[in-house]
Amino acid sequence: GRELRGDESRRPNPLPSGLVSNLQSVLAARRPPSPEDAGSTAAEASAPTAETAADDAPAKPVVLLTCAGGIESPGLAALVDALVKGGRCDVHVCAPESDKPVCGHSITIRETVSATSVHFTGAKAFEISGTPVDSISLALSGRLFSWSAPALVISGINTGPNCGYEMFHSSAIAAAREALMCGVPSIAISLNWKKDETKDNDFKDAAGLCLPLIHAALADIEKGTFLKGCLLNVGVPSSPAANKGFKLTKQSIYSPAQSWQAVSTSRPQPAAHFMGMHQSLGIQLAQLGKDASAAGAARRGNTQRKTVEVESVAAAGKQQAREVVKKSFRAEQTR
Repeated sequence: GRELRGDESRRPNPLPSGLVSNLQSVLAARRPPSPEDAGSTAAEASAPTAETAADDAPAKPVVLLTCAGGIESPGLAALVDALVKGGRCDVHVCAPESDKPVCGHSITIRETVSATSVHFTGAKAFEISGTPVDSISLALSGRLFSWSAPALVISGINTGPNCGYEMFHSSAIAAAREALMCGVPSIAISLNWKKDETKDNDFKDAAGLCLPLIHAALADIEKGTFLKGCLLNVGVPSSPAANKGFKLTKQSIYSPAQSWQAVSTSRPQPAAHFMGMHQSLGIQLAQLGKDASAAGAARRGNTQRKTVEVESVAAAGKQQAREVVKKSFRAEQTR
């Protein structure tokens, strides 16, 4: 690391010392052992150990997972698999049934939200018809799972970065924020996904990379030293296997450029729409020709696609025409 000078050396670390030390320990454990360490490890392995009754073992902490990419997201599957194989926690999943990446902190009200059990090896999982925030809210309500509250909530592994102002409309960050608002520690994990470059195996590498950080967070949560009042937003580079370690940074003011493009609203009716009517074929074809003629006349008489509404004005006894113009657009983000 580089040497700190001046006021920089006295700047407080925003992360608890316990989390930092635990993270350093688990990262150090991933390094290949030296010959001396290997010899001592072998000696320790050969030494007898006392057996402990299974009933006396403490219950594992519960970790709740969700993912803005939906229940079938490769990032979610990779994280579930890594946590289950790690054996450090009991894994529960509650995620949207489909991809909902940029719906922010939206919730579903006055509508029924369905929850359906889904098979994940080693984990208990449900998919719901709501948003990522709905997933966390429902799971924490006690209506879906039998436990009172999880030790940690993780949103991820999400597809695409969540940097700067993206966090305000990111449903991945919103899910972690919802847990934080409910008093549960949370982490959001996102992979810098790149089209035609990122592979499913990159999600597995990202999960393995973040596993030590998750275990360190769980250790601090159990000791009561995990940071309060904020969540961890972890960004994984596009090539996780080539990472150089963790770096603590601050929220940037990056904002992706947004481009609006005009799109056509004309959509021809499918033939099945007419053929499915309970009429004879002759009537159907006649109606089709009539509709086509009317549509052609409308296009010729109104090339700008403007709708004219006529409103009666009782006081003046006259009619007033009001022109309504309808246009459609699609937003695209560029980096």
